[in-house]
Amino acid sequence: MQSNGSNLVFTRGGELPALLNDRILILDGAMGTMIQQYKLSEADYRGLPGNTRFADHPGDLKGNNELLVLTQPHIIQKIHEDYLDAGADIIETNTFGATSVAQEDYKMPGLAREMNEAAARLAHDACAKFSTSEKPRFVAGAIGPTPKTASISPDVNDPGARNISFDALRDTYREQIEGLYAGGVDLFLVETIFDTLNAKAAMFALDEFFEDTGVKLPVMVSGTVTDASGRILSGQTVEAFWNSLRHIKPLTFGLNCALGAALMRPYIAELARICNTAVSCYPNAGLPNPMSDTGFDETPEITSALVDGFAKDGLVNLVGGCCGTTPDHIRAIANAVAKRRPRVFYREPQAEVAE
Repeated sequence: MQSNGSNLVFTRGGELPALLNDRILILDGAMGTMIQQYKLSEADYRGLPGNTRFADHPGDLKGNNELLVLTQPHIIQKIHEDYLDAGADIIETNTFGATSVAQEDYKMPGLAREMNEAAARLAHDACAKFSTSEKPRFVAGAIGPTPKTASISPDVNDPGARNISFDALRDTYREQIEGLYAGGVDLFLVETIFDTLNAKAAMFALDEFFEDTGVKLPVMVSGTVTDASGRILSGQTVEAFWNSLRHIKPLTFGLNCALGAALMRPYIAELARICNTAVSCYPNAGLPNPMSDTGFDETPEITSALVDGFAKDGLVNLVGGCCGTTPDHIRAIANAVAKRRPRVFYREPQAEVAE
């Protein structure tokens, strides 16, 4: 067990609370954006010709980015290493859609556990290569929202309809969590939350896992404000979103995706005002732009200047990038905020966890 001055005790990732108080930490950037630059074919996703395991799998597999940890692991490893070389302190596993629920789209629900463990090992190996005593690196197990929602009807004619239950979500998240932990993640990141009930299912699964195993890892939470309404898709304001999940005492709480930094600023400022934990922000590289190489309109210089504005005003503790960002964006962000102090925050004391 590792301890720190904030009365938090973690099995892994115990240095993170102190680091977040000491300097602004850097998260990596987009995984999908980087994969798209490889222009992979259907055969590439299947791992052909060198890997024939999925040669006869029914249905198209192109676009199943999580499968690449099994069929093209060297590509995922290279992307991780590029972000670490750019200055990332924390990298995310390539598991955003690696749940049995999400993998049903590709007729691969039975591979979810294997995908998560393999993805975590790839990221762990990359961090081991770059970590030093002066700059340790960490692996965040990425837990996405799934394509199904527990509180929004998929049928406009039946507001009460649901395509998944809370228990089913909890079960799929538990499987993902077990795989990520077995692969060696240092913390968990429940991200791109558009439905708070989905997130609560993930938190419930995490609590059960911690209680059943006796381990304890930091948990980061990141929601998605979908438009200028300032609300996540299930209707909550950022303040209501925080109040719905603050009881889990997250390591960081913040926003990602959907918006660029300029449009995200008022919502990050609101979280900085009300949160008693570290605040995270990893926006898209502006708005979609099909003429751009990354599919988004902001250059590294633009995105980093906007994120630096957050840091200059004392709003953030952890910054990175989401859709459209690349290692160049992360390098520019890391260089820009290196001179800034992190936001001051207070963490409520938490009981120690027995090993």
